Amino acid sequence: MEKRTLGRTGLAVSRLGVGLAEIGELELEEARRAAEVLNAALDNGINFFDTAACYGVSEELIGRTIARRRSEFVLATKAGHVVDGYTGEPWTAQTISDSIDRSLRRMRTDYLDLVQLHTCSVAILERGEVIDALQRAREAGKTRFIGYSGDNEPALWAVESGLFDTLQTSFNLVDQNARHQLFGPARAQNMGIIDKRPIANGAWGAQAAPSDYAAAYYERAKAIEALGPLPEGPTAGGVPVHRIWLALGFALAHDAVDTCIVGTGDPEHMRQNIAWVETLPPVAQEIVTELHDRFDQLTREQSWPQLS
Repeated sequence: MEKRTLGRTGLAVSRLGVGLAEIGELELEEARRAAEVLNAALDNGINFFDTAACYGVSEELIGRTIARRRSEFVLATKAGHVVDGYTGEPWTAQTISDSIDRSLRRMRTDYLDLVQLHTCSVAILERGEVIDALQRAREAGKTRFIGYSGDNEPALWAVESGLFDTLQTSFNLVDQNARHQLFGPARAQNMGIIDKRPIANGAWGAQAAPSDYAAAYYERAKAIEALGPLPEGPTAGGVPVHRIWLALGFALAHDAVDTCIVGTGDPEHMRQNIAWVETLPPVAQEIVTELHDRFDQLTREQSWPQLS
């Protein structure tokens, strides 16, 4: 698995990472299934795992399944929300601090590689309290690096502040605003860039919106596809490549992106994602350029924002 340096962190991370939101939807009793997914990733060279305090039981399942392999992977989580009966207020220093301590206990580790603020507003960032809490956690050795996860104006504020080591933001073939607004400033700060939702929640090429969550992505995909067939696509042995690989391959075609996090609770889906990344040719530059042009045209016409 190809690895990239995650900006100024110096961490070597796999181009394909794992998002743990879907793992978090499993039951704790399904630890065996989670173990199969996560160990398949590790066994095939994936070493970047991204979770959050609010992703259900994901942190507990990491602790139960792969904590013994802690030295083999980069572990990122997010904090800020009030979850699981916690009685504090969201977006306070105390909530951030308590969330980090809880994450350490749940994942059975004595350090985190990256803690990210989980999509808070510009007003919260300007107040500074939650940033101070992250910095204190870093000074205490609880996390090695700190980051911001989010989109639009708050993401730009976080980038331009120079206070964060990484940016996690939405980028895919139907949501390309980060290409114009965030990638350049983030790279200028030598921030690592983590791509969330690189496959657009499975909306590209789908017969219907895969979920309510993916409805906006699906509508955009239909609008882009309505502009006509794409240039001849990548093939594997003469067989057209799966629509999900087209989406993932588009995201991976951008040098600014260090790692693309894809979530699944299905071991077979994990193995398929790995096989695509390891064996298929890159998406042709002609297709990437055409998708750029179509997105830019429709954004001018319809004022598409970055979707959070």
